[in-house]
Amino acid sequence: MRIGVVTFPGSLDDVDARRAVTFAGGEPVALWHADHDLREVDAVVLPGGFSYGDYLRCGAISRFSPVMTEVVAAARQGLPVLGICNGFQILCESHLLPGALIRNDHRRFVCRDQRLRIENNRTPWTSDYAENAEVSIVLKNGEGGYVADERTLDALEGEGRVVARYLDGNPNGSLRDIAGISNERGNVVGLMPHPEHAIEDLCGPGTDGLGFFTSVLRSLVDA
Repeated sequence: MRIGVVTFPGSLDDVDARRAVTFAGGEPVALWHADHDLREVDAVVLPGGFSYGDYLRCGAISRFSPVMTEVVAAARQGLPVLGICNGFQILCESHLLPGALIRNDHRRFVCRDQRLRIENNRTPWTSDYAENAEVSIVLKNGEGGYVADERTLDALEGEGRVVARYLDGNPNGSLRDIAGISNERGNVVGLMPHPEHAIEDLCGPGTDGLGFFTSVLRSLVDA
């Protein structure tokens, strides 16, 4: 299966994301922010970093890039899309996901191994996890606080669209300890921590992040 990984000017983790796709058994496809064609990929990853220098707001410029026009249209047709960190911010700015990511409440950049609970294992990106599985995945952000109005938060909770929640303390002030969410259909997932940095024992906290990539490959085969 072909998994596209978009590189924006300022992306930092696109190579790591492509490597994670390879580790999971997929074929990574490099997509560029100026592309007008998704090259027949079966899913898309928007990686972490500082796209367009995070000017204006994180992800605010990226949402207008040519490739995002294609990603938004394909996502609305059911294409699986995962936004990691900056990618999560881009998904919110593109209105594929509700809410926004703002500066950490302690006003400092955080970089650490973070415990999470996977609360929704029914998405194409989380189906290889057991329900309520507890995992450890790298977290690194300065603007990772997830916010939304109470009505939106209640809807996310009530519809089971909170994909992952922080454990062992809230690292950035995200409301209701939310670390990741999905859209109503479940094919679009935004996650602040970085699963691509937790795919092998040699580097990072272990292999707990690999499931995001094996999940989408399995879901595509089973579709």
